[in-house]
This record gives sequence, structure tokens and C-alpha cells, in this order.
Amino acid sequence: MTPTPKTLHRAVSTRGARLRASLGVVGAVGALSVGLATLAGCASAGPVSSGDTAGVSQTSAGQSDVDWPAGAAVDYQLGGPYEPDAGVGIVVRDSAEMPAPGVYSICYVNGFQTQPGAEWPDELILHDASGAEVFDPGWPDERILDASTAEKREGIARQLTAVVGHCASDGYQAVEFDNLDSYTRSDGALDVADAEALATLLVGLAHENGLAAGQKNTAELGDRGRTEIGFDFAVAEECQPYDECAAYTDVYGDRVIDIEYTDDLGGSVAEVCDDPQLPASTVIRDRDLAPAGTEGHELQRC
Repeated sequence: MTPTPKTLHRAVSTRGARLRASLGVVGAVGALSVGLATLAGCASAGPVSSGDTAGVSQTSAGQSDVDWPAGAAVDYQLGGPYEPDAGVGIVVRDSAEMPAPGVYSICYVNGFQTQPGAEWPDELILHDASGAEVFDPGWPDERILDASTAEKREGIARQLTAVVGHCASDGYQAVEFDNLDSYTRSDGALDVADAEALATLLVGLAHENGLAAGQKNTAELGDRGRTEIGFDFAVAEECQPYDECAAYTDVYGDRVIDIEYTDDLGGSVAEVCDDPQLPASTVIRDRDLAPAGTEGHELQRC
């Protein structure tokens, strides 16, 4: 299936900016056994399986000791960490980085596709009818994970157990799992039910580690993301030009982060900021999410 312009646009957004240093973390997980979930500061809970996460995934929001800072200023730092501006209350960083001290910190994990160059078992990678690996057409060094069966979904969750455990032991309060919408780029091999089933396992994994879990994009889930899968908050990209912000805030209330990009704003900054549907925790960033003090860095708030 050829991605729609919207899907392709999303596919080349933040994924082109995140740090490749995280490859070492996720790649190493591919070589570890299930037992490593108890090492390197991971939570004591064992690897997630479809049989032991149903209850966990339905736990309420606020799994961490730090309450969600409603309406707080947010910074999205996947391009590299830097000291947040005074008054920032929420910071998102790659899982390879330490959390920002003194703020609500969200750990970025690629939950439905591979980090570029990361080692994964071949049986957990989606293959087409010819046997070739299926890549994200918008970011062609990321392979789509095969969430088509319960066994494979459990394998994916086991692969991510260590990295999510590191997010917790490093001091993050939450995790966002990117590429929930990978099924739309699978050429029909995966569907939304597959994505929801894997998401339920990943939410359970986050909760077992004391982390809140965030839904990334995929507004079409409606309230199923919260009521059935168990997500605690949402991270949206460019919900304003796509007129999707209410699809998130109607479900998660003030637990919504929005990132708008300067190269494709749905109007001037003033017009974007005047949109009443815009979540309170919205940041306007450069497409590459360049760190402060480096070329191309842009950051504005309403």
C-alpha cells in the first residue's frame, strides 16, 4: 500500500532527527536473553507476555511517583539533549540519553520499527511475499517489526524489556512508543488490531517498570488508546494543520503533548497559537530537532 501524503509526512518527521547513539542500546537487546530483563537496573518484573499483561495494561495513569504536570511547557529533544529553558516542565529525550533533571521526563523508544542498524532476530522483522524485509518507505533504514501473531508480539516485547527497564532505572517518569501506525506502511501485512495488541503489551511493560506510557500519533484509535490499550497520555505531531488535536484532547484531556514544525506550520506562528484546539503543552521546533546552540535550532511556544 502506498502511504498517503499524510502518512509519509509523519514517517519522515522526528525519526530523521533522533540520535543514532541509541542504536547501541536497542542493538544490544537483540543479542540478550530474556533473563537480562532483571539486570542493568531493570525492574524486577520478568519479560512481558500476552498472558501476564492484560491486567497491567489496564492500570490507571500515574504509574510513576511524579504526577503529570498539566499544561506545562514542553521541549522535544530527540536531536540531542541540552538544558531546558526556565519554566519547562516536560522534556522528551532519546532512550540513550539521561533524563533532564527536575522535570517530568519522557523516554523515547521505537516500539514498532527498528532503530537504524539495530540487530533484531530475523523472525521478528516483517518480510514481504518475496522474503525481503519490509522497510518504512519514509525512513528506509528502519525495518517494520512483525506484529502479526501473538508469539511474535511477545518476542518484540521481550526484545524491548531491557531498554524500557533502562528508561526506568535512569530516572524517567514515562515512555513514548513511536511508530504505532507502522501497520499503515506494511503493504497490508499488518492491521490496526495487530498494532493495538502489540501496544497493549508495550503499555504493560512500561507500567511494570513504573512508567506512564504514551500513545504516539495515530489519532484514529479514538478512545481505545486509553480505555482498551491503557495509554496514559498522548504525543502528537502536527495535530494543528491536520485538525486532529481534539482527537487527542477529547481522550486524554490535558495529558497531550503536541510538536509543530517550523517548516510546515498550518499558518503563521500567531495563527497556529490562536487555534483554540491546540493543546496547552505545545512546542514549535525545527524539523531536525537540533540542540540549542547548534545550527538550525528553532524553538517557539505560544
